[in-house]
Amino acid sequence: MTRRGFLFSAAATAASAAPARLPIRKAVEFNMLPKSLGVRERFQLAKDAGFEAIECPTAPDPAQAEEMLAASRAAELPIHSVMNAEHWSSPLSSADPAVVERGMEGMRTSLRNAKLWGADTVLLVPAVVNPQTTYAEAWERSRRQIRQLIPLAAGLKVAIGIEEVWNKFLLSPLEMARYVDEFESPWVRAYFDVGNIEIWGYPQDWIRTLGKRIAKLHIKDFAFRKRQAEFTPLLEGEIDWRAVHAALAEIGYRGTATVELAGGDGESLREVNRRFERILSGTA
Repeated sequence: MTRRGFLFSAAATAASAAPARLPIRKAVEFNMLPKSLGVRERFQLAKDAGFEAIECPTAPDPAQAEEMLAASRAAELPIHSVMNAEHWSSPLSSADPAVVERGMEGMRTSLRNAKLWGADTVLLVPAVVNPQTTYAEAWERSRRQIRQLIPLAAGLKVAIGIEEVWNKFLLSPLEMARYVDEFESPWVRAYFDVGNIEIWGYPQDWIRTLGKRIAKLHIKDFAFRKRQAEFTPLLEGEIDWRAVHAALAEIGYRGTATVELAGGDGESLREVNRRFERILSGTA
């Protein structure tokens, strides 16, 4: 082999070994944007910082929902998902029918917001286990209510994305997979949060187990420091981002991922975007 041939072969080998940039769209949470700005200005700031989509909270007021839509169109920044605003205060697992109905109405509003905005997913924390609600009760009650929402979700063509959070529920990837599968509906999927899981598992394990069930991703970092668990800025925690990158590449995830962090001004958002890009490029 000539020297030129050797160098070409070595370069080709190195290039083939380099991780590919994941085909994932970068989104930001609406609540990360400065509250001192108007809605349209917040959307434009997110666009200018380099984000390609946005996740918005439920807008019960029709005028507010229309304002969000107008801002999205003006900034050419699509709303890709809706963060249901009612699930913590009115969990579907409650024994109180009035509480459950508030939670159901919150989801119905969120699903209709999604349809109006062109979003394809609504994030739902399905249940809360607490001294008043056992694990088994949370499982059965939440499943019963979500089943009632499936016809509306199907009619609107908006998926219900079940998120794992610190609600003492769905504590393993196998259990979450089972929970989603038992609905036997393409309109109930997983909304996987990378940072939330670090306290009791490994995100790459959850990603591989959930696989094609994953509709959307939340991106944030996490660390255990001085016996205290805390969320951190991206790339300043303990998540193995290269392992996360490899797992997402393995399952062929091609959707949208939303950063869920503390808010900031334009420069801090641009820095978040730069770090987000490193994660997606496999160089973090």
